[in-house]
Parts: sequence; C-alpha cells; structure tokens
Amino acid sequence: MISFFSKLSLKNTEKPVEELAKSAYMDKSATLQELGYKDDNDLRETIYDFLRTIRDPEKPNTLEDLKVVYEEGIFVKEPTADKVPVLRVEYNPTVPHCSLATLIGLCIRIKILRSIHHPVKLDIYIKKGAHTTEDEINKQINDKERIAAAMENPNLRDLVETCIADEG
Repeated sequence: MISFFSKLSLKNTEKPVEELAKSAYMDKSATLQELGYKDDNDLRETIYDFLRTIRDPEKPNTLEDLKVVYEEGIFVKEPTADKVPVLRVEYNPTVPHCSLATLIGLCIRIKILRSIHHPVKLDIYIKKGAHTTEDEINKQINDKERIAAAMENPNLRDLVETCIADEG
C-alpha cells in the first residue's frame, strides 16, 4: 500500500514563523479543572463531540453514523510531567482494507487540534486488529512531520477541510 504521506516532500516548507501570545489557557501546568473541564470524563465527552461530526470522505455519513469513532474509543491518560493532558483516540475503519483509513486519522487529528484551545499530547490509533496495515497507518498519523507535509498538499488539505467542516 502506498501512502499519500510517503509521496509528499518537506522541501519548500519555509514559511515565516508567527509568534503567538501565550494565553492563560496555554499554560502547560494547568489542571483539567483550570482548563474548564469537570474531570477526565468531561474532557472525553468534549473530544467525542468534536469527532462525531467529521464526515466520511466517501459517504454522506459522519464517522459517528458509521461507528468509526465512538465514545469508548477516547481515553484520557495520565498527564505528562508538566501536566499536559494526554489523549488516546482509537478509531475503527469500516472495513479491514479501507484505503482512506490514514485520511480519516488525519481528519481526527486536525479536528481535535483545531477545536481544543490548550496544549494536549494526542495519540491516534486504529483499533487493534481492525485494519490490515494498522501499524503502518498508526505510525503515519502520529508523525508530526508527515502530518505537516500532508497538510501542505492543497488537494489533501481541501479534502480534510471538507470532512471536518462543521455543518450549519
């Protein structure tokens, strides 16, 4: 299987770095309560609410409709040493040979990163045994350089934007 990530180059990625002001919600030492969540379960439900509306790239359904994402697949782990929340999101492609499983993982990652307004360590995985190339895909969707390169591809970026766009 050839991945769309392997076709992209990190060359020509020199763009000016914008400095963002560090707001209180960007404080890495903040607790979940200080970030506005009641507890781990509240964070998990918030993440699920973001993910449930992602559209499938091939079908007119959401990932929730197709049971690709599900609330039990979101785990709040022990925070890092500097108290950054750690999230593990597991998803289940509709078929074991789904050719768009990597794209779906990319959509999940981008939707969470754009929707949550504080630092988070994010691990995204295909449900164990749910895809024929799950190890390869898991490696791709958790590699920051590959994610950045994928989002520089205009066609791929447009497809992700279409899938994660909020209805309304």
